[in-house]
Amino acid sequence: MFFDTHCHLDFAVFDQDRERLLKQAAEMGIVKCVVPGVSLQRFPNLLTLRDQFPDQIQIALGLHPCFIHEHPANAVEMLADQLNSATVCALGEMGLDGRPGMASEAVQQMLLEAQLKMARDRDLPVILHVVKAHEVMLRLLKRYALPRGGVVHAYSGSQEQAKHYAKLGFKLGFGGAITYARAHKQHRMVRELPLEWMVLETDAPDMPLEGYHDQPNSPLQVVKVAERIAELRQQSVQCIAEQTLQNAMDLFCIDQLS
Repeated sequence: MFFDTHCHLDFAVFDQDRERLLKQAAEMGIVKCVVPGVSLQRFPNLLTLRDQFPDQIQIALGLHPCFIHEHPANAVEMLADQLNSATVCALGEMGLDGRPGMASEAVQQMLLEAQLKMARDRDLPVILHVVKAHEVMLRLLKRYALPRGGVVHAYSGSQEQAKHYAKLGFKLGFGGAITYARAHKQHRMVRELPLEWMVLETDAPDMPLEGYHDQPNSPLQVVKVAERIAELRQQSVQCIAEQTLQNAMDLFCIDQLS
């Protein structure tokens, strides 16, 4: 059984075949998907999705740094209000993105810290987006000391940084990037880091696997991600599926599968 810990099934690209995809996912043994929020205006679709597919879908609510242009001035307060009535498995997607063209680091960090504090106060794990900002993120995580940790989505840091994240209670999300022949750094980490630190993800409809650039990514591809990890680690796909499933269930406090 497989668990896609990060996919955006609420996005419009899936409107025409979402039900078919989830039915096919169940047939393939993909038992759970976590769908993180990115902005307030998209939260209603997330809540509807969870209500339509309660056995398969878990949701998180958060304010993504790449969607700052969509966040109103009182976004943090509105997020807190949503959390008072919504059942979520985590807070996120939140984070820091150091690429050119993004909002300033100060603005991103202010938004992130407000959400980290919220997660600590509400005893929730977090789903982190971290691009070219791992050292800053690690400093903040040490400061806030989240009791439930979380997951670093699409992990792109070093092995040394991975160790620091693990000490802070974080899992590392691996997805389509590891399927590329040139991804030597990610291949080495997948081979050498403990499997207990890893979770599977797709980031659908983004981050397509090698050879699939002409179509939106899909949660169904999480099986191919597991197969690539199994190949790199020279372990069975069953072993990869079982351990990453348990890692995800522990992280998100899911006691049993429906």
